[in-house]
Parts: sequence; structure tokens; C-alpha cells
Amino acid sequence: MGLFGNKKENKEGKNRTEKIGILDVGGGMRDIYGAGIFDYLIEKEIEIPYCIGVSAGSANIASYISKQKGRNFRFYEDYSFDKQYMSFKNYLKNGSYLDLDYIYGTLSNTDGKDAWDFEKAMESKQEMVVVSSDANTGKPVYFSKKDYKKDDYGMLKSSSNVPIVNKAYKWRGYELYDGGVCDPIPYKKAFEDGCDKLIVILTRPIDFKKKTKNARHFEKLRKQYPNFVEKLYSRCDLYNVQLEDFKKNYAAKGKGFIVGPEDTLGIDTLTKNKEAMQKLYDEGYKDGKKIEDYWKENVEK
Repeated sequence: MGLFGNKKENKEGKNRTEKIGILDVGGGMRDIYGAGIFDYLIEKEIEIPYCIGVSAGSANIASYISKQKGRNFRFYEDYSFDKQYMSFKNYLKNGSYLDLDYIYGTLSNTDGKDAWDFEKAMESKQEMVVVSSDANTGKPVYFSKKDYKKDDYGMLKSSSNVPIVNKAYKWRGYELYDGGVCDPIPYKKAFEDGCDKLIVILTRPIDFKKKTKNARHFEKLRKQYPNFVEKLYSRCDLYNVQLEDFKKNYAAKGKGFIVGPEDTLGIDTLTKNKEAMQKLYDEGYKDGKKIEDYWKENVEK
């Protein structure tokens, strides 16, 4: 179906193509739901022009723009059970439960077992924005294609870098953590980048309200990253506020569309359950049809 959209007048009164975006908010193992959606979109050859991902959502959009159907599914269903990926052994050895260099380096580099097709991704006309959190400032950092270098995927590593169980990921002068802390639903960034309409993929039910848990553990980081710790405490409230704002001021006004699973089936950020993850993937693949319908309504008419 390619990159196209409805005609819309710009400030000069000339027609231009509407820019449609898709946002994957991530959610660790739950985002196998998003992997199902993107596999459906790849199969149907639906190329959404603007893609922005947070945490696991950044990995999902990476394989989406490189058109590697099934790749994300393998990372959830197969590699996540590899102790080199996540284990207490990693934590004891390196201070990080998740070995992000293994996932987005050893496996994903050119000579890796499941290499990301970097050239195809860079050749794609689709934009790709990845959201991380700056541990020092407590502000979001947005990386785009210009920040990528072959076999140097620090933006993907940092965007999925879960606080407390992992150390800050040091890359290009930054100390970085999961993008979901400082900008969990970066819809404003998408609209600032020129999107006219935005599809949002959640990994919890659409009416779910987040609550802060295990807050006492945040204090471990206060001495080193006080600004970031404040964002950890408020991240759930920020998610709730952003979601409600998007619903009322964008989706309700025809500028947005939201999809999310009916149930998380007990899957949390680091929960590994093959049967439940398969069901979430299947639900995501099925819900890909909703996005296809929205795409046809808003782009092809």
C-alpha cells in the first residue's frame, strides 16, 4: 500500500499528503502484543510513514521498518528465555539483570544470529524515532535515524533499559534509562514532528490506570540521579494523564486511534510465560486488522 495519505492544505494553501504516525508504548514482555500488530502490517504491506517507539516498542518498530516479519516474535518467545538475555546471574556479574548488549548487539549485529537488516531500515522512507530517558536531567531524549550507525544500536538498548534492575546505559555521553519513565506516551513529540493523525498501541487495556509500585527501591538511585528519581515516582501519573489527554483531545476529535489488549494475561514487564505471550501475540495480530481498517478509512479514501 506504500506511503500515501489524504490531501491536506498547508499554510501556503497548497495540497500536501497527510502524515500518519504509529506509536508503540512498549511494556517489556507484554509488547509481544505489538509484535503481532507489526507482523500483520508487514504482511499487508502497510507502511506507516512515522514510527515512534518506547522501550520494547522501539525494537518492534525497528523490525517493522526493516520488514523482518517474525523477528520480534523470536526475541520474545525464544531469546527472552536465554539466560544471557535476562537472569540474576547477569545482575550478580554486571549489575544489570538484562544484558542489552547481548540482545541488541550479539544477536542483532551484522554477524549475529538474528541480525537487524540495518540497510533496509535506513533505506526505508519511514521515519523512526526512539525515546529514552536521560538519567541526569530526568528529561526524555529522542533519537532518529540520523543517530544510527551500523552495529551501534545504543538507542534501542537504552530505551529498553529498565531502572533498578539495570544500571544506566552509557552511550554517546548520556547515561540512559527506559524511555517510558520520562515520556511514556510521546504523542506530543509525534505531532510536533508533523503527524496529522496518530495510532497508539498500548500493552494494557485501554481503560487501565497505572499505580506506582515498589517505590522504596527508587531511593537506591536518588544520590546519583535525583532528577530521574522524581520522574520514577510520577511516571504512572504521567502515563494516566497522557492517555486521558490523547483520548479526549486527539482520538475523540478524529486525530488519533488507540488499540490495546483486552487482558495482559498476567504478563508484566519481565514475566516470561510462553503460552500467555503466544496469546497476546495472536491478539495483536488480530488487532492489526483494526489498524488496517483505520488506515484504509483515513488514507485510502
